[in-house]
Amino acid sequence: MSVGGTLKGFGVTFSHMFRKVVTTEYPEKPDRLAPRYHGRHILNRHPDGLEKCIGCELCAWACPADAIYVEGGDNTEDERFSPGERYAKTYQINYARCIFCGLCIEACPTRSLTMSNEYELARDNRQDLIFTKEQLLAPLLPGMERPPHAMYLGDSEKDYYLGALANPGTSVGAEQANQAGEL
Repeated sequence: MSVGGTLKGFGVTFSHMFRKVVTTEYPEKPDRLAPRYHGRHILNRHPDGLEKCIGCELCAWACPADAIYVEGGDNTEDERFSPGERYAKTYQINYARCIFCGLCIEACPTRSLTMSNEYELARDNRQDLIFTKEQLLAPLLPGMERPPHAMYLGDSEKDYYLGALANPGTSVGAEQANQAGEL
């Protein structure tokens, strides 16, 4: 080995010795994540507490890693978990298999499934990486009631999913004006 090669190697070492340190103090000061970071999944709820998931299994079919298992169930008038005819009786995501691609989010027709910024998913046991519906459901906020219960936001599932109560393009005033021939 030549002396020139050795000096060249030491030159690289010395140039890095005086650069700014990039070490982070992770557990005490976690880094800020990008706003669109794909982390743990969340099953969202409607404002009255009913689940948005209708158990259609489209997220499971779209998953390239086969990490999602959904088993649908039928709602009854006595036990209503979602506004539609069906709900997700069983919902599981295996984070040992999930590649966080977001295809399940795109496949969801009701926007029930979203991804949070939570990334600390490490567990000591592989079985603990299978998250169940109870772990994935969004927490109940004030004003929400734990399902099963009746629909409070409208008389039919269209009031929930099509936005007939809040969508400005189909508001009651616009519909009445359209029927009267004013628009």
